[in-house]
Amino acid sequence: MDRILEMTAFVAVADAASFSAGAKALGLSASTVTRSVAALESRLGARLLLRTTRAVRLSDAGRQFLDDAKRLLRDIEDADQAEGNAAGRARGELRITAPILFGEMHLLPVLREFLDLYRDARARLLLLDRVINIIEEGIDLALRIGRFDDSSLCSIEVGRVRRMLVASPDYLERHGAPAHPRELDHHRMAQSIGNSARREWLFREHGQPLSISIEPTLTVSSLRATVDCAREGWSLARVLSYQVRDELKRGALIGVLCEFEPVPLPV
Repeated sequence: MDRILEMTAFVAVADAASFSAGAKALGLSASTVTRSVAALESRLGARLLLRTTRAVRLSDAGRQFLDDAKRLLRDIEDADQAEGNAAGRARGELRITAPILFGEMHLLPVLREFLDLYRDARARLLLLDRVINIIEEGIDLALRIGRFDDSSLCSIEVGRVRRMLVASPDYLERHGAPAHPRELDHHRMAQSIGNSARREWLFREHGQPLSISIEPTLTVSSLRATVDCAREGWSLARVLSYQVRDELKRGALIGVLCEFEPVPLPV
């Protein structure tokens, strides 16, 4: 860095034929520029600038070195520019993991746009409904749903999802809608196996957590099968809001006990 400053100071003084004008052009003090040129001359063992009380002019060695210095500074500037461009251009392979359905619905479309924009990049998307060790698996980015307590990793919240109960209009017409979570014992329940597949289901009443013990009628490893049970009117289903986004939009499923929903989970 000092050598770059030395050459930059020398070029500025040579072009301006003045130490003070060269310093002004660089936004540096005259003393700093003078010291830098003197250090350069000392390191090279040659007088580059001839100073008089009225002017500053190049010596023979200075004229020869001036072209070399300008070329070196241009090369450094070009290298910095190239590195800056590379930093703004994604290259190489990005390894990502996410829950299966969330990745299919939300992450995959964004990832395709990213790869269209950065043609030098590649991606490997690992969709799993379980948490893996991203360090051991060589993962660059993990998208997870739920509270994040690992202080050894950096996390950014990008959204929130609701934990909700859903049913089809047909089911509610035949069996009625529960008015309170404690009434769920009288209903057929379906849930998927996973981190949220617990016997104690969390709700919220008057701003306070409410835990209800549930015995699901059906527990299945497929989330799609769980949603199908509710959509076809066979049962209520415990899901995350994004998992039934389309069904809720078109009215195939309806939220149940929404006023008792727990605090949304961070993504």
